[in-house]
Amino acid sequence: MRIEKCYFCSGPVYPGHGVMFVRNDCKTFRFCKSKCHKNFKKKRNPRKTRWTKAFRKASGKELTVDNSLEFEKRRNIPVKYNRELWDKTVEAMKRVQEIKQKRQARFIMNRLKKGKELEKEEAINEVKKNIHLIKAPHAGKAKQMEDKMVQKLQEDVDMGDEDN
Repeated sequence: MRIEKCYFCSGPVYPGHGVMFVRNDCKTFRFCKSKCHKNFKKKRNPRKTRWTKAFRKASGKELTVDNSLEFEKRRNIPVKYNRELWDKTVEAMKRVQEIKQKRQARFIMNRLKKGKELEKEEAINEVKKNIHLIKAPHAGKAKQMEDKMVQKLQEDVDMGDEDN
């Protein structure tokens, strides 16, 4: 039992699901849903169709070059069944999946950092441009008036001390 990849969107095609198209030259194309099959028949390019994995990789939205992606490649070499080898293989698959998820998460966070920095800069520029809306015109004058009053009181006290 093998889980195939959809030719158009790169999604999984489970056994007994989807559509298989065989061309005259015996090339087989598997599709996960009729949406993919119809787009293929309309000769649409998966790299230009926004919802496909090919578009996401071509536009830099998904991780493309990584060693963990090598493990997903199809191998047609028959291997004699061995329980220990099978256990090791399953453990390795789990570990590769963990590593792949961590790397994808880090890639996404690095990709989003740029947008957050730009958003922060725009917010700062907006505040600088419209500071008069935020800060009241007489906001600092109350403190200045208080400082002047304290200064006058100090002068009066100093003059009173000089008279005595």
